[in-house]
Amino acid sequence: MLRSVAQSRTFCWRFQLLVWFVFALGSFPLGGTCCWGGETRPPADQRYQTNQTSEVPDFQRHVVPLLGRLGCNGRNCHGSFQGRGDFRLSLFGYDFAMDHKGLVGEASSKAGRRIDGGDPTNSLILKKPTLEIDHEGGERFTADSWEYELLRRWIQAGAKKPVVSQELERLELLPSEILFQNENDTTRLQVIAVWKNGDQEDVTPLCRFRTNDDSVATVSQDGIVSSTGSGDTHIIAFYDNGIASVPVIRPLSSPKHQPIAIDSKMSPIDRMIATKLNKLQITPSAQCSDTEFLRRVSIDLTGTLPPPQEVREFLSDSRQDKRSRKIDELLSRPAYAAWWTNKLCDYTGCNPQQQAELGQELSVQWYMWIFARMQENVPYDELVSKIVLAQGRRPEQSYEDYAKETSAYFQNDSKSDFADRQTMPHYWTRRSMQEPERAAEAFAHNFLGVRLQCAQCHKHPFAQWTQEDYRDFSRFFATVKFGVRSSDLESYRQLAQRAGVNVRGDAGSSIGNDALRRLASGTVYPWRELYIQQRDRVEQVNLLRSGHVTLEGQADPRQPIMAWMSQPDNPWFAKAFVNRVWASYFHKGIVDPPDDLNPANPPSHPQLLDWLSSSFVENGYDMKWLHREITSSQAYQRSGKPIDSADSDTKNFSRAVARRMPAEVVYDSVKQVVAGSDQADEVRTDLTRRA
Repeated sequence: MLRSVAQSRTFCWRFQLLVWFVFALGSFPLGGTCCWGGETRPPADQRYQTNQTSEVPDFQRHVVPLLGRLGCNGRNCHGSFQGRGDFRLSLFGYDFAMDHKGLVGEASSKAGRRIDGGDPTNSLILKKPTLEIDHEGGERFTADSWEYELLRRWIQAGAKKPVVSQELERLELLPSEILFQNENDTTRLQVIAVWKNGDQEDVTPLCRFRTNDDSVATVSQDGIVSSTGSGDTHIIAFYDNGIASVPVIRPLSSPKHQPIAIDSKMSPIDRMIATKLNKLQITPSAQCSDTEFLRRVSIDLTGTLPPPQEVREFLSDSRQDKRSRKIDELLSRPAYAAWWTNKLCDYTGCNPQQQAELGQELSVQWYMWIFARMQENVPYDELVSKIVLAQGRRPEQSYEDYAKETSAYFQNDSKSDFADRQTMPHYWTRRSMQEPERAAEAFAHNFLGVRLQCAQCHKHPFAQWTQEDYRDFSRFFATVKFGVRSSDLESYRQLAQRAGVNVRGDAGSSIGNDALRRLASGTVYPWRELYIQQRDRVEQVNLLRSGHVTLEGQADPRQPIMAWMSQPDNPWFAKAFVNRVWASYFHKGIVDPPDDLNPANPPSHPQLLDWLSSSFVENGYDMKWLHREITSSQAYQRSGKPIDSADSDTKNFSRAVARRMPAEVVYDSVKQVVAGSDQADEVRTDLTRRA
């Protein structure tokens, strides 16, 4: 909770007593961090307000965060790739060795002039920000400020850097929620850093702050949050590698608002949504009509418009549970499996243009493989594991037998069914997966809803990922190869010669569309395959900050990733899928954009996302359970006509939001509408005639 004025005064009084006690004992030198008896250390702006403290600032905990708060390591200043004025810092300040070298350098170098150990006040990092010397970045602090004193103290103590990088355990942001009532209401944030060694410190003056919507609330450099309008948003705090958020809510205060009565009969989804709507004083829209519901749920679950006869039957049904019955009926149709296979192909990255060979044909195989499992309602984690751990050929299978089997999928006579394969290797045969870095980015996006791209060049600005995290995750995929094993090169060349295929190099050649006719007639082609290459050394790598994994020999590096994703408490795997499914129904994810799960993009309803994800896992990753739970909710079945107070709300699920029909649905709907009665039903039920 936010400290009251009395509590703040008590805090200051206790701090003054502590200072007097220290002075009574006499000043004492401290190396690096200091101990405050297990309690939270007061903020730096209090400790360094005068030059009478003997505490030595810590480079990682104090100096680098201060430079970040002042904007020195931003992309428009010394954090740019070119630096500024022959002075470069790491972007957002997460390469401590680089930053220390940039500040301290050699005594004879330009960098050495930035620090003057003999006379700290002569250091450029003090003279330029105070405009004692011209500074393109303008004044950042004054000579009588705590910022000046903190940097001066660090220089005076030798401008030392930490011997070992310290690990931040978590960042706590108080209060846990901000409820404003009026324009220009304000409140002060407090940020506590908790380190692995147990140290705790109020780091509020060392944080960077950001608002996710300045039309609702703004935040000052000092952590003062101000109300600017009705609605809800989040304030984000950044310190070291920690990111914390606090929701900000200001009710709409509509005279038409009617609080929602929350009772035990409501589903968990509706209880959690109603709780927030009451805080915002938003009255949700009424339940949609049966006609609206049938059209909406038919399109969302099966990608198909309901035919006239089905509409008439549903409207004439007087049973109280007819909507839940219709949901179950739609989930049992092949059209459900077909439509949601489309979605899963999108989620997993199926793209004909990305396939290394026969893009359209392999994309169809990809689709049919998932479709077969959707028809059987295979659990999501099991389906994903057969993609993640896919093999090119079985362990006991020779290369020639593998080539025959793969060629048989394209034969006209006695054609084999690719969907019968145990695993689906095409995910790994895409061109974008041939480089470890691109594979890491694609994998994190497809299965974790995480964007790693920024961390390739610098610390991610809005997530915890560093370049080291990026490099470590990429190393998992370095030995996942698509080509020809060295042990099979001779067999590959012989088969290529028999098939009349020109071979270029040892990596194998791509098979183009010109081969389809010969494959159809039974020619066996030399295919490249997915395999795991021998690793030439033992490596210890960090798995996205979830522990270290040993990679060695020919062990499949994807196995520890899949084992980690399958853990019930995995922070991203289930959430990423649940959030994407939710976004498909509501046009907005609980985290939005739905493929950007990061702490600076917090969920609008965190308890709802946690409950849906954990319940999805507890129900065996049953996708039909998830669809049923969402479509049965009052939130999903609301009308699109807003009550006055909800007119501007598009992210709290108080009403149905108008959505474009997907292109495939539009195409099939037009065919269905213009067809005759018999043909219309055939278009609806015959999946081969659909987009």
